[in-house]
Amino acid sequence: MKAQEIIRSIEAEQIRSDLPIIYVGDTIKIGVRIVEGEKERVQPYEGTVIARRNGGINETITVRRVFQGVGVERVFLLNSPRIDSVKIIRRGKVRRAKLYYLRDRVGKATRLKQRFDRSL
Repeated sequence: MKAQEIIRSIEAEQIRSDLPIIYVGDTIKIGVRIVEGEKERVQPYEGTVIARRNGGINETITVRRVFQGVGVERVFLLNSPRIDSVKIIRRGKVRRAKLYYLRDRVGKATRLKQRFDRSL
């Protein structure tokens, strides 16, 4: 067996199958595991998916939210054990692969149209 095949087989075991299909424009709530001392808790982070990158085990999403008037973006590694849960709150109807233009918008201008489909 070649080294690449061994790496692919190890990666295939680590890929999570319990995650929903996430699209750019979706508003999602991610439960992030946070360790404080010896205690572990799950902190929810809710926002709009503005980007998806890579694929397979390295797939990441960038989630943006406005907190106390300041835009905050976090990049999540989807297959990470630190992610406890992902819940899709609403689907957004967008025509771009990356929604970086939302960074320049304020208030109601950041709203996206809702996409209605049977998957929710």
